Amino acid sequence: MEQYWSGSALNENKGMVDNLQRCGVITSRKVGEVMETIDRALFVPGGLQPYVDSPMPIGYNATISAPHMHATCLQLLEKNLQPGMRVLDVGSGTGYLTGCFALMVGPQGRAVGVEHIPELVSFSIENIKKSAASQSLKDGSLSVHGGDGRQGWPDFGPYDAIHVGAAAPEIPQPLIEQLKPGGRMVIPVGNIFQDLKVVDKNSDGSISIRTETSVRYVPLTSREAQLRG
Repeated sequence: MEQYWSGSALNENKGMVDNLQRCGVITSRKVGEVMETIDRALFVPGGLQPYVDSPMPIGYNATISAPHMHATCLQLLEKNLQPGMRVLDVGSGTGYLTGCFALMVGPQGRAVGVEHIPELVSFSIENIKKSAASQSLKDGSLSVHGGDGRQGWPDFGPYDAIHVGAAAPEIPQPLIEQLKPGGRMVIPVGNIFQDLKVVDKNSDGSISIRTETSVRYVPLTSREAQLRG
């Protein structure tokens, strides 16, 4: 996978965002602002270098994606993360992207994380509490739930945006159903070879799918299979 920089000299969040802008990964002003506001270090386990452009292990055979992948997904979903919109984050992991989503949709919107490892649900909520998205937890516009993300989270749907943080062998039907007409889902699809797919639901309910880029994500699977590794 592409890696836009490495090394420990990059010891602050703004430097990470500046690098992504310089490399042409972040072109959106809004995405740059949100990634500057949510400090990635608050979401990466201690002892790891939070600002290096690579995925990091977070335990339970899960990872936090590389910063350039977070930036890519935020930009692909930006039009569907306007203030007041609803977003579902499947496999929310550390809560980093869920926090970014909450800032984008604002207090009138709804950001919903679903994660099937209970310890990561707790970890993510603690991380978000320390971050610039803490107010969203307090006012109820952000929530993280324990559950099988392949089933989505219908209670707060339908969603303008759905992000899936693990690779599915095929796009789960419940997620397509929970997408609003005009909504967009970004999901890695495949087993060994994976593509980041952009799924748009048209106003008549039909679906358009295109491939954005090749990726490598951990599999979207059952909790048992994930913990077996």
